Amino acid sequence: MQGGVGERFLCLIEELACEAELRELDPVGEPGQRAGAVRGEVTGLPVRPGPGQQPDHRLGLALRTLRRRAGLNLPDAVGRLGLSGPSALSKIENGKQRVPSAALDKYFDAYGVEDAQRMAEIRKLASLASSPRRTNLFNQYRDAVRDPFADYLELEELATHADWYAVQLIPGLLQTPEYAHAVVDGSGKWRTAREVRTFVELRMKRQQVLRRENSLSLWCVLDEAALRRKIGGAQIMTGQLHHLLSITEELPGVEIQVLPFSAGVHAGIDGAFTVFRFDAGDPLAVVEPLTTALYLEEDVHVGRYEVAFNHLRARALDIAASRDFISELIKEEV
Repeated sequence: MQGGVGERFLCLIEELACEAELRELDPVGEPGQRAGAVRGEVTGLPVRPGPGQQPDHRLGLALRTLRRRAGLNLPDAVGRLGLSGPSALSKIENGKQRVPSAALDKYFDAYGVEDAQRMAEIRKLASLASSPRRTNLFNQYRDAVRDPFADYLELEELATHADWYAVQLIPGLLQTPEYAHAVVDGSGKWRTAREVRTFVELRMKRQQVLRRENSLSLWCVLDEAALRRKIGGAQIMTGQLHHLLSITEELPGVEIQVLPFSAGVHAGIDGAFTVFRFDAGDPLAVVEPLTTALYLEEDVHVGRYEVAFNHLRARALDIAASRDFISELIKEEV
């Protein structure tokens, strides 16, 4: 086998081996697509941990993205960085091994990064990753919240913007206490009345992200089904609809559009999803099927949900027409 061809062949084999290692670390199957353990808005079912929302994993993903955009495979990048081998870099890119902030310049040089804003974002991610923490909410509700859901709380607190498409239920960040109690109690996933009350209280505390300094901005497309489903009865539903109108008046960072049944088939027909954006790092999509939550990190996956959300916004009623639609539903309830 000739030298150049043989060298490229060996690099290819090593790259494939490292990709296999990535899949082993990431059991869902594709790098960057992770099943997260989240007590969901609908199911409340805990499943295995999804590390993708943590700052150290998002830092690793950002470094992997830089490498791929530089056109480098793992062995080539390892040579430029002076690491011990491809497995060492794969651990870094999967958040299994932390990169000191002081070492970032070496990565920027190796990958030819000149974008000052991008470098600043990655430095901020490194700073977050070097100071692991649990949210205040986790500390307050330690007995009721498992670690994986604490990860989700941290994701929600770190985000600066969320695009949220809701199908069956009003999103938790927009729920009234009465509506939230009806949802949590009706799910059948909580054993005692105390657990129901505790989780509802936590859900209400989560809404502080919409009212804090540097608050989370939220753009929500609500399927008509979520507005017509009588959760808890007519009185509770009427209160919830009034709340949707009042919160958009009170909080300029919250926008709601209604996707009516008349829109027909649309880009969100497969179900609800959320796209989170951050000051530091790339956006992340969360998809919640029946028994799990998937964190999608790769550009190609997140991009599809960003496009889908833009299509949903285009098909939905505009802001003013959506308010009128909700007001008419209130009249129907009364």
